[in-house]
Amino acid sequence: MQIFEKTTTVSKEDLDQLNHVNNVRYVQWVQDIAEQHWLQNATEAILNDFFWVLLAHHIEYKGQAVLGDLLKLKTFVSKSEGITSIRHVEIFNIATNKLICTSETKWCFMNRSTKKPTRIPEEVAILFD
Repeated sequence: MQIFEKTTTVSKEDLDQLNHVNNVRYVQWVQDIAEQHWLQNATEAILNDFFWVLLAHHIEYKGQAVLGDLLKLKTFVSKSEGITSIRHVEIFNIATNKLICTSETKWCFMNRSTKKPTRIPEEVAILFD
């Protein structure tokens, strides 16, 4: 299983009225890291022929992040079969190494020309092993 990581620092724009990271921002970070992982691994030919759509999203908040916190976002694909893939995201506070958020998303693989679900080919599945 291949893990993709990035870091981000909590900015004022990430905060809600309680001065901690807004729940919507975590959802955005989950989507952003999934897209970045896909774009890093997929070839131009694959990107031209296929895309993903989100089918289901489960997020669990285990802590909070505040202005200035340095966060590590980790993502990996745990399962790809048929037309769907399961992706996990974990967000940690780097200073405390505390897990503050987890997410599991289910994605559907789509053919760009037909706009219909299509079986995930081996060449795509192995990109995330």
